[in-house]
Order: sequence, then structure tokens, then C-alpha cells
Amino acid sequence: MTALDDLTDRYADELAMLDPCLAALMGIAGQDARLTDYGPDGAAARADLTRRTLAELDRTPVEGDAGRVAAAVLRERLEVERALDEAGVREGFLDTTDGPVQRLRMAFELLDQGAGTDWEAVWARLRALPGALAGLRVSLERASGAGRGSARRQVLRSARECAEFPGYLAGLASRYGDGPLRDGLVEAARAAGAALGEFASFLTGVLAPRAPERDALGADRYRLGVREFLGTELDLAETYAWGWEELARIEAEMAEAAAEILPGEPLPAVMAALDADPAHRITGAEAFRGWIQELADRAIAELDGVHFDIPEPLRRIECRIPPVESGVYYLAPAEDLSRPGTVWWTVDGPDAEVVTWTVPTTMFHEGVPGHHLQLGMTTLNRRLDRFHRLSSELHPGYCEGWGLYAEWLMGELGYYRDPAHRLGMLVGGQRFRAARVVLDIGMHLELPIPEGTGFHEGERWTPELGVEFLRSRKGPDPDSMVAFEIDRYLGRPGQAIAYKLGEKVWLEARDAARRRAGAVFDLKEFHRRALELGPMGLDLLRAELART
Repeated sequence: MTALDDLTDRYADELAMLDPCLAALMGIAGQDARLTDYGPDGAAARADLTRRTLAELDRTPVEGDAGRVAAAVLRERLEVERALDEAGVREGFLDTTDGPVQRLRMAFELLDQGAGTDWEAVWARLRALPGALAGLRVSLERASGAGRGSARRQVLRSARECAEFPGYLAGLASRYGDGPLRDGLVEAARAAGAALGEFASFLTGVLAPRAPERDALGADRYRLGVREFLGTELDLAETYAWGWEELARIEAEMAEAAAEILPGEPLPAVMAALDADPAHRITGAEAFRGWIQELADRAIAELDGVHFDIPEPLRRIECRIPPVESGVYYLAPAEDLSRPGTVWWTVDGPDAEVVTWTVPTTMFHEGVPGHHLQLGMTTLNRRLDRFHRLSSELHPGYCEGWGLYAEWLMGELGYYRDPAHRLGMLVGGQRFRAARVVLDIGMHLELPIPEGTGFHEGERWTPELGVEFLRSRKGPDPDSMVAFEIDRYLGRPGQAIAYKLGEKVWLEARDAARRRAGAVFDLKEFHRRALELGPMGLDLLRAELART
């Protein structure tokens, strides 16, 4: 153990103690019975930890190449955290996908492991939930009084989630069955549900009327989001223009792919035909869950030993349906492997009929060779210091960029044998993520829509235009998912562009490595060495990949 290893270990432990909900997402064990204090005192303690750790990092000697990278990764994260604290971003923060309400919800979902559920921890978290919500209410009221509250859209989305979640908690408690904790779990779930109902009423009745209507957060806040989620700095006007160019390029490829499926038919007709085709539909949430599980298992079996060497603990992904609307996402295994890598996939109810022709590309993104391989290998990589190994959740540019790259890579490796699945990759992966670059920057900066795009040319972006634009470009998803996406972008400035901008860095680095190596370039070896680097911001990733 070097002095730097000791510092990063202590920081991970202290961060987990001060933010148990984040610890759950990061897979840090030992905090399963606790919830994060979202009140002012909790926020102040986390800000103090950031400042103290930065000061100690300045005094800590760095040894060797591994130490150099570890120190850079930790410093990058701490400086972003300090900037967010100093900007007052955390106070009053609500979000559609990763705000306090969502993290409290996921703290319970991650304990829900069927026969392996830690019921003592569930009971403790149920009892802690009313207090966590009370602390969050104090922070939200303070921020609102100071004019720093989240937009009404985010407040109402969080309220809806609070209103939906008590049913899940009651159902979770009921699955315990008979035993010494039964009455305590039922009563704690009832009290937690009542607290969620009261908090939802506070959000809709007190906070929402005072919340700003305007969703756009402006260029300064957007640049801070780019630092937080991508670990880089961008020329936003140049990136916005690149997003339009990339979108046009991908749509040209889509037209070619559609012509292979139904020659002579326009793209909308081809997509409608695929939506209606029984071969690309599955009825029932459980049947769909089984289908994506089989898809994930088959990808692992076929790629292992050929294109990647997949460690034994990563040869299984658990596919699950979340209890409330939360999109599609992946969570890496816990550091002690007590929790498997898990794909969560929202459907519209137990009897929903799911269109599947865009699904394989998403499973490759979330599973193997995407997040499950990337983040799982990071979890197992004992050459990395502990914080670095567990910090994947903090680096969307690195993680989501690889996920989108993985979608494209599977096309290069011949895995879209069905032309519909190749079109699904272009529609559900490439076009959708390019559209996010345009929308995210455009809506937050309220930029004009360029001439020649064929869409409300000259008008400035609004959320309503965003819904219309995305509805025509997201694929076969229901309107509720389109609305969810727009709310998501407006709550997390910069996160939505992490996919396309991250993929761009991965592709450019691979091309540069191929040019350096020439005829002896080995793609499997490039991937192995690249994944061994672990999560980091895009500027640091670009520099380190240039060394491989």
C-alpha cells in the first residue's frame, strides 16, 4: 500500500459513509442499512470531505505510472465535486433519473435480491426513509427561498415517482413471508409509504408553485455539466454543429439499411412494418425479460475467448424489470461480488407488448461487450486503487461512450445478421444518440435550429420542439418514453451527449492505435489494454490511450 492507495481507500470509505445511496450504486459494501442524509448538514459534510481530500492529495507523494493515473483520476473527480459545490448546484437539486428521489428508490431496488435479500437492511432503510425525506425537504425549501430550486418539470417528475413507489415497498415487505421481521417490515413499509405520499404532496403543493418554469440552464451551467459527465471542455457551438452533421450521416445510412428490408419503401413505412411484424414483438414483461436474458447469455458465450477474454464471475448478467418507470440501465457488480451485474429494463406493465427489433443493440450496450464487460472488469481489476475501481458511475463519458462503441463494434463483428437488427442499431443507438447532442445543447442554450435541417428552421429550441423532434427520431418507443427522455435531458445538462462524444473518443483512439501499430495491430489486445485503464474523464482517457 502506497500513501496514495491509503488516501483513496479512506476517501472511498468516508464517501460511502456520507453517501450510502451513492455507495449502493458504486457497489461499495458496508452501508446497506443506511440512507444518505440529503439535508443541509449531510451536504456540508460531503463538501468538507471533498475539500479535505483535495488538500491531502496535494501533500501525497505519487509513485510510478499507476500512481500517476490514480492521482489524476481522483483529482479530476474532486475538482469537479468542488466546482459543483461552489456553484450551489447540489442544493435544491431534483432530477428525472439520478436525483435524490431516484437514488433513494434504487437503494431499495438494489437490496431486492429475491431469496438473497438482506431483510434486516431492508427494514433499516424503510425506517430511515421518512427521516431522509424530511432532510431533503429542508434542503429544497432553503434552495427555493434562495432562488436556486430545480425547474417545475423536475419537481413534478419527482413527485410522480414518490406517489408510485409506496406500492413497490409494500409489495417488497410482503415477500418476506412469515418470520420475526414480518410485522416490523409491514409497519415500516406503511410508514415509509405515508412519508412518500406526504413528500409528494409537498412537492406538488408547495415546491412546484414556487419552482421556475424555465428549463434551460444556460451555457455556464452546461459547461459545468460537461466537466462533470465527460471530463472535458467543449466548444459548444462547434459540438452542436457536429451533432447535426453526425445525425445527417447516420440518417443516410439508415435509408440504405431500410432499402435492404423493403426496397422502394420510405424509412417510416419500413419501421412501421417492423413494429407490426409478429416476429419482432413479445407479449408480457416476464417473457420479454427471459428473451433479453437469453440474448445476453448468448453474446457472452460467443464472444468469450474469441474477441474478449471474459472472467468467470462476469459470464452471467441478471436481467430485471424495475418496479417503476426508470428507463433502461446497467449496474455493475458489487465490489465483493455479492450483487451481480444487472440490466434493468422498463416495460409498460406485466402484459405489455414489446417491440424488439431495436433491442439487441441496447443489450450489447448494457451487457457484453458493453457495460457489463467494461464495468465488471473494472470491478475485478485489483491493479487499480479502490476508488478508481469503484468510480465507474462517476464517468458517463467513459462508460456510455464505450457502450455506444460496443453497439457499433458488434456490427463490425457481424452480429446484426438480421437486417432489422442493423437498422435497429442505427435507429435506436446511433441516430438517437446523435439527436441527443443536438437536443441537449440546443435546449439548454436555447439555440436556433439551422437552415437546411427541415425542422422548424430558425426557431429556437423549446421542450415542446424537443418532444416533436425526438418522437420522429427515437424509434418504436411510446410517447411516455419520449417525454421521459426530454425531462431527463433538462434535468442533467451534459449527460445526454456523453454517449456520442465518448464513442467519438474511443473510435479516434482506436484509429490512432491502428495507425501506430500498422499491420500488427491486434483489436482484441487493444480492447484488453484499454479496459485495464479503468474509468476516467475523456481528456485523461484520450491521453492514456495514446500511450497504449
